[in-house]
Amino acid sequence: MSASETVLPRICLLAASETSPSVLYGLFDVLTSVGILYPEMTAGKPGDAAFDVKVVAAVSSPFRCYGNIVVEPDYSVDEVDETDVVIVCDMYQPADKPPHGRYRREIDWIKRTHSNGAIIASVCSGSLVLAEAGLLDGLEAAGHWCYRDMFRDHYPAVRMRENLTLCLAGEHRRIVTAGAVSAWQELAVYLIKRFCGPEKAIQTAKIFLFSEQSDGQLPYAVTTPRIQKSDAVIRDAQMWIADNYDCTNPVASMAARARMNSRTFARRFRAATGYQPIEYVHALRVEEAKQLLETTALSVEDVAHAVGYEDLAAFGRLFKRKSGLTPAAYRRKFARIVAPRLSASGSHAASLAR
Repeated sequence: MSASETVLPRICLLAASETSPSVLYGLFDVLTSVGILYPEMTAGKPGDAAFDVKVVAAVSSPFRCYGNIVVEPDYSVDEVDETDVVIVCDMYQPADKPPHGRYRREIDWIKRTHSNGAIIASVCSGSLVLAEAGLLDGLEAAGHWCYRDMFRDHYPAVRMRENLTLCLAGEHRRIVTAGAVSAWQELAVYLIKRFCGPEKAIQTAKIFLFSEQSDGQLPYAVTTPRIQKSDAVIRDAQMWIADNYDCTNPVASMAARARMNSRTFARRFRAATGYQPIEYVHALRVEEAKQLLETTALSVEDVAHAVGYEDLAAFGRLFKRKSGLTPAAYRRKFARIVAPRLSASGSHAASLAR
C-alpha cells in the first residue's frame, strides 16, 4: 500500500441462513454507496468510497438466506480478527424459542472483534445473538418488540427498551442495537454520521429518502400475552377476560372466578404471565382500542367507552403510555398507511379514502 492510499473504515455484515436479504443487501447497498453516489447524482462524477464493506458468515462457502436468496460471504469468521464495525444482521427466531446454544462460532467471533476494539451493532433479532453472547448484560438494548417476553424470561440481565428504534450502550457507545427490521436504515445513517460526519449522513438520507423514525417502535408494537398452558386456573382467567375486558372491576371478577382473594390471585397471575392483572387488562383494552381507531370512525370518547373506560383523560394517558402516541395521533399515523396520498381516481381512490 502506498503512503497516499487511505485505509477505509471496515464494516463487516454478519449473515446466516436466518438473515433477511432486505437487511443484508440493504445495508450493503447503502454503506457501499457512501461517498460515491451523491456526487455522481448531483455533479455527474462519482466520488470516493467511504467504507470497506464485507459480508462475513460462519463459513465462507455460499449459502441461501431467508427467502432462498444466495449469499456469497467475502470471509468466514475465522478469517477476520479485526474490523471497525460488526453488524449482526437480523437472524429470525420464533418469539418463544431463544437461540440458546446457537451461533457459537459467530458469537466467539463477535466477542473477539469486540475485545479488539470493534463497534458491535445489531438489527432486529440480531440483538438476541448479542444477548446470548453476554454482551448486553447490564445494558439497555433495542430489538423487535415481539421479543420483549423472551428478553424478560431468558435474558433478565438485559434492559430491553421496546420503545427505541436505536439504542447506544456500553463503554464509548460501542454496542449499538436497532429495533425492527427496517431500523437498519437508522443504524446505517448513525454509522455514516459517526465515521463520516453529518454532511454525508444527510446526503445519504436524501438519496435513499430515509426519514427519522421519531415515534419509535411503540406505535407498531402489539401486546399479545401468551395464554398459559401450565396453570389451568390462570388460563381460564385469561380466556374469560379476553371476551370480557370491558367489564367493570375486571380483576375482582377474575379473582372471584378463580375462587381466590385478590392478593393471592395477583401473585399467581403475575407468576404465570409476567403481568400484574390490571396491567394485563389494560394491555388487552389498548389493543382493542387500536383496532377501533384503525378500522372505524368512532370518536376517541366512544372508543374509550367501548373498551371499558369512562374517564376519557385517564384513557388518553394510558393509551399514550402504551403506544407512544395520543389516540388521535395514532389514528392519523395509521390513516396515512391505509389511505396514502396518491394521485388516483374513480372507485379505487374512493376505496382508499375510506
